[in-house]
Amino acid sequence: MYRIGQEEINEISKVITSRDLFKINDGLCESCQVEEKLKKIFNLNHAIFLTSGHAALTSALVGMGVGPGDEVIVPAYTYIATAMAVVATGAMPVIVDVDDTLTISPEAIEKNITKHTKAIIPVHIQGFPCNMDAIMNIAKKHNLFVLEDACQADGGSYHGTRLGAIGDAGALSFNYYKIVTCGEGGALLSNNRELFERAVIYQDSSAIAFFGDQMNGFETKVFCGEEFRSNEICAAVLNVQLDRLEGLLADLRKNKKYMMDNLNGVCQFIPSNDIEGDCGTTVAIQFDCEEKARAFATKEGIGGTLPIDTGKHVYKHWTPIIEKRGAFNPLMDPFKMEANKDIVPDYSEDMCPATLDRLSKVVYISVNPDDTQCELDKKIELIKNALK
Repeated sequence: MYRIGQEEINEISKVITSRDLFKINDGLCESCQVEEKLKKIFNLNHAIFLTSGHAALTSALVGMGVGPGDEVIVPAYTYIATAMAVVATGAMPVIVDVDDTLTISPEAIEKNITKHTKAIIPVHIQGFPCNMDAIMNIAKKHNLFVLEDACQADGGSYHGTRLGAIGDAGALSFNYYKIVTCGEGGALLSNNRELFERAVIYQDSSAIAFFGDQMNGFETKVFCGEEFRSNEICAAVLNVQLDRLEGLLADLRKNKKYMMDNLNGVCQFIPSNDIEGDCGTTVAIQFDCEEKARAFATKEGIGGTLPIDTGKHVYKHWTPIIEKRGAFNPLMDPFKMEANKDIVPDYSEDMCPATLDRLSKVVYISVNPDDTQCELDKKIELIKNALK
């Protein structure tokens, strides 16, 4: 969380005073405002505000018709929720390498496509844009869906288009650790009407047909799903946070550029698929071995982290996925379903050595949008000294 204050408190107070805390109401309609803002920001026809990025990913996959017998390609470096969303639909996550940008490798995608592949989930990890031109070309060639996981990249872009608005659907997260936050929340974005209708029903099947006119004009019939509906208090916070988004991105990018410009020539940065669209949250410095990366990260005043150490963001730590425990009840476990018997992957902790190697030789330095030039200069000097 970067910035939060009295504006959010005021908006929450309005909601509580109104006593309309449920998403559907005739009062402030904060949730509807969130969805309208998202459609405007991302220049899309459809947006759903729900409880988490995982809820958005799962609902989008359901909207795509993904299920048992299908494979979905995911990167080896992403939060476990990306793979778990695939399992939640009954499908099989196919884990592939990232490239030097630390985002999913288009070459690895192409190599892992089979007749069972239904979708690709590129993940804009740390706000780093994926190579969406290559990914969309691959998807078009093989008639695959693309679901952008932009949960760590709220508001970022690729060649002028917002991340999450390029593929068939996009997912955002607004939990405490994201660029904008409401404590916990997410959004599904799409221009595909059929996908949107299915996702709306799935994410709130217990209420969608009974509250308001949410299904007005729908052609899709109601089916059983989940209850990922959010509420007006979270929406109130997010409405203010979304108004802060452009300023946050501008300051993050400005400070990241200042750091990189002043470190140019003294260190090597990971390559970017679009440095202008990068969210600016992280300066990623590349080393030629893990030993040097760790030595640098632990120097006084650096506060660096290696992505290899980020636990559930690295595939080998996705314990329920690697050990193929997709549900508590074995009859509901996709890894044991008859439809998947020929496509259950042979996971192992060393299955993506190139990814593990890359993640062990990079150090992340967090960018603070509120740092002054003086504070940035001190940080830059510390980094230069640590690199000597």
